[in-house]
Amino acid sequence: MSAPLDPPPAVEAPLGEASVPSRRSALLIGLGGALVTLSLMAMGGLFWLTQGPDAALGIGGVFSLVDGDGKTVTEKGFRGKYMLVFFGYTFCPDVCPTTLNQVAEAMDRLGGQADQIVPIFISVDPKRDTPAVVKEFTTAFSPRLVGLTGNAEQLEKVARAFRVYFAERRIGSGPDDYTMDHSSILYLMGRDGRFIAPVRAEGSGEQIATDLQRLIGNPSISNGARL
Repeated sequence: MSAPLDPPPAVEAPLGEASVPSRRSALLIGLGGALVTLSLMAMGGLFWLTQGPDAALGIGGVFSLVDGDGKTVTEKGFRGKYMLVFFGYTFCPDVCPTTLNQVAEAMDRLGGQADQIVPIFISVDPKRDTPAVVKEFTTAFSPRLVGLTGNAEQLEKVARAFRVYFAERRIGSGPDDYTMDHSSILYLMGRDGRFIAPVRAEGSGEQIATDLQRLIGNPSISNGARL
């Protein structure tokens, strides 16, 4: 995965040449530029999430990962079922466990309909998330939840396929002193493995269940048409 571009170096004015008002103006301009950039990023994310698999930035595709028992798993093994895919890591302090807890609740609320859906957690932390670690993590939320991991190359490949951003962020000098920045999106994939729609990862279990019922219960969506 391509490394994020470094921000341009700051240019400092020689002492005595920049007045306080001019520095404030520069600060305001910089903040304004940052806000514009963030807005463009948000609009770009909304664009690719709503275009479907036939757009230039198709979501999903071929992958080969490892499950909690150390067995190789590919996207073909889920054909005939809907996949609800979330990317994260087991050492995640808040977003990942919260989202997976809500997904587990949603599966319970769906009752028999949940048999049509396979919730999948894919790690973005190949250094720490071994198959055994991922299995212990996912089973703590629900026996329905499938945990997948792999080596760095495998995870980078599946992240690219799903247009997922992730990056290691160091917080100390020790080997495990890091967190993982990553996208927080639930991807609903069709029975054919093609992207259907994003599901609100920040939603409650009830909201996620309602969204899933609406999406899989809509013939124009579940039979091949896309949002």
